[in-house]
Amino acid sequence: MKPLQLNGCDLTLESFAEVVLHNRTVALADDARERVVAARKVVDTLVAGDGVAYAITTGVGHLADVRISHEQARELQINLVRSHAVGVGDPLREEESRAMMLLRANSLAKGLSGVRPVVLDTLCLMLNRGVHPVIPLARVGGCQWRFGSAGAPGAGAGGRRRGHLQGQAFVGRRGHAGGGDRVHSPGGQGGHQPD
Repeated sequence: MKPLQLNGCDLTLESFAEVVLHNRTVALADDARERVVAARKVVDTLVAGDGVAYAITTGVGHLADVRISHEQARELQINLVRSHAVGVGDPLREEESRAMMLLRANSLAKGLSGVRPVVLDTLCLMLNRGVHPVIPLARVGGCQWRFGSAGAPGAGAGGRRRGHLQGQAFVGRRGHAGGGDRVHSPGGQGGHQPD
């Protein structure tokens, strides 16, 4: 079976099941790559020109009015990924982690976030090689159960969490993308998305 081409526009339930349950491989579609690159150029232009962009060149929340220096920008991105990767409770099953990774990659493939293409390539590589972050299920203040961490796939792509490589547990960078590949760290211009 040919790899599923992710473009952010036409993921079907059938294709979703093929990837999540039957390990169909995935790749970023060429038209999606063009959109992702174009969106990234917008982010790079903002940063190079000292433009103001929430969570890229400013703090977040009550610190949204605070400018972030170029020297602190990378640290901000790492902290954003970490803060969004926090959760408690029993871990999701590998299929559920695969589902989150696929949905994150498909969403980013729309080309609206400003992430680097390597983020999507890494998520696809992890899915293709059977590398899955351990994602805890969290209960939020009496509300319904929900997935505990929107940032877990990003933290996994950055080699910063526990995970599974083809069913075997690992911690940190050792199992990233199936071994031997470079771990991608958040850049200083990635916004809320892992970069």
